[in-house]
Amino acid sequence: MHSLYFNITAMQKQPAMVLPGAVQMRIKSSQSSTGERLSQTKSMVLPEPDTLQKPVSMSAITRSRINEMIFLEMHAARVWETTILKGEYLNKAKIAEGGKKLRKNWTSTWVVLCSNQLLFYKESKQEAVANLKPGGKPDGVDLCGAVIEWTTEKSSRKNVIQITTSNGHEFLLQADHFPTISKWHDAIKKAADSLSSGAGGQSCGRAAFHRSNSIECLSRPTCEPTKLKPKETKSEHRRSIMFKLNYSASDSADKNGVKNRLKKFISRRPSMKTLQEKGLIKDRVFGCHLLTLCERERTTVPKFVKLCVEEVEKRGLEADGIYRVSGNLAIIQKLRFLVDQEEELNLGDSQWEDIHVITGALKMFFRELPEPLFPFRFFDLFVEAIKIKEPTQKIQAFKKLIHQLPKPNHNTMKLLFQHLRRVLMKSKKNLMSTQGISIVFGPTLMWPEFESGNMEVNMVYQNQIVESILIECVEIFGPDGM
Repeated sequence: MHSLYFNITAMQKQPAMVLPGAVQMRIKSSQSSTGERLSQTKSMVLPEPDTLQKPVSMSAITRSRINEMIFLEMHAARVWETTILKGEYLNKAKIAEGGKKLRKNWTSTWVVLCSNQLLFYKESKQEAVANLKPGGKPDGVDLCGAVIEWTTEKSSRKNVIQITTSNGHEFLLQADHFPTISKWHDAIKKAADSLSSGAGGQSCGRAAFHRSNSIECLSRPTCEPTKLKPKETKSEHRRSIMFKLNYSASDSADKNGVKNRLKKFISRRPSMKTLQEKGLIKDRVFGCHLLTLCERERTTVPKFVKLCVEEVEKRGLEADGIYRVSGNLAIIQKLRFLVDQEEELNLGDSQWEDIHVITGALKMFFRELPEPLFPFRFFDLFVEAIKIKEPTQKIQAFKKLIHQLPKPNHNTMKLLFQHLRRVLMKSKKNLMSTQGISIVFGPTLMWPEFESGNMEVNMVYQNQIVESILIECVEIFGPDGM
């Protein structure tokens, strides 16, 4: 315990020891009979022992500055006695407190490693003593049970280590030079491991103040980590804290962490084939390759195409704007979902009463084929055929190309074009023309694998090809039923 006594007295006749820097004040005496100026000196003096007077209370500002100086000197001395690594400026960021995510804010901090804790100062000990700033007081991080590890996910900076304490606080330390941060990583990890194994000895502890009227004494108790008695918490609260420690908000909000977890999830997810074998995912109809679908259904024309054509011919040939008018997209998607689930489908049901829903689903089926009804390798060949000016040669070129198509493509194309011919036969009722149907089905039934040319020109060719095949349907495919 330290005590300081300051005595402020008027200047006396006997000599006194004047402190260097004593403050002299010249006071004008108005009661002097001679009119002379008398000077008196008020000084901070150390009187003789036999003349020691009652202590006079000093001002709050002076007492605060003196106590701050004493604290910094004594605390720094005790810290250095248990210091493992002397102070050094490192970049620090606190990213979580008690498992709760904090905004990352890097600051340059004077770091000191003690036997059981890491101390963060705003400035070095020498600067703090010289400036007498309260900022010299450190923030302590208890290393007992702490986890120290390198991290590349919590920051884009290089040479970063993460310190996770037992109470859920998370800190990042970084230095531009790898040898510097590597030295701190090894020292902090060694100190934490030593404390966790019970060989850490006495903790650095925290300096405590006990205030009285005119004296401030400093006490710095030391206690072993095993004797600390934290406040009891409810079991629910404890489980909540442990959950936050394992899955802290800082991890879930960190972009790199999210990316890594997504990569792990994707790498562990089962393949489509495995899910299909287990019956969790059924084979699709929409978006399935035509050859694959026909092989699975053991037919040369998809069942869904047959059902749609039959239903349209049953009750939709005379519908105004058939294939041109769009149906309700939500109901079309519902129909598509049922088809993909391979459920029993009755297109005569009241929920499919609007015939434009069925025609819309049929067009969607052809648009979502991975390879169109006119295969990619035949696209340029059909374009060259449509450029032939002589009608007979043009028809023969089309007929030859169509008969070279795979059987599912050929038979599906034959069924569809013969159906569209029957639609045209009711053109007076449904108001659909050959040109109108070709505009609808041109880009639906064929498109190039790579859009290397002019899209508008290709669309013109697509429409002309479908229109020519519609006109010469009987010549190319033969009469209905053949």
